[in-house]
Amino acid sequence: MIGIMSDSHDNLKAIQKAVEYFNKKQVKAVLHAGDIVSPFTVRAFKELEPKLYFVFGNNDGDRVTLTKWFEEIGAVPCGDFGDLTVDGLHIALLHGTNETLVKSIAECGYFDVVIRGHTHEAGVKMIDGTPVINPGECCGVLTGKTTVATVEIANLNVEITELDMD
Repeated sequence: MIGIMSDSHDNLKAIQKAVEYFNKKQVKAVLHAGDIVSPFTVRAFKELEPKLYFVFGNNDGDRVTLTKWFEEIGAVPCGDFGDLTVDGLHIALLHGTNETLVKSIAECGYFDVVIRGHTHEAGVKMIDGTPVINPGECCGVLTGKTTVATVEIANLNVEITELDMD
């Protein structure tokens, strides 16, 4: 099982809740689809047990320090695009500011799954047989819902979960 999050936008409490959730679920890896925003948020990810992979979003400012500080805790920066394989599952990881690009990546047939963020809208959309997964927003600012997702590697079953912020 893989954990997916996006658009955490400096919300330390929401990030901590996501970390607790993913640790409890014992996911193999966590993929962050961008908009972490500030380097200080690294402290909220320190307790994450699985490996963290992340891409940059349109609101990520100090990319040099984000990269440096996240590498110091063992996270893997993927730049603007991640081409990842986790337990045989070939994954495209991007923020998704360009809808044509997201659609083209899904249509190309090269990836088993596409993971994106940016819209803050949680859901799974099938494009030419490829699931495009958006975990929604971890920050909970636009929709009022703090959401993350998990995907089963064997069958691509996706579960979107709203985190309890109490």
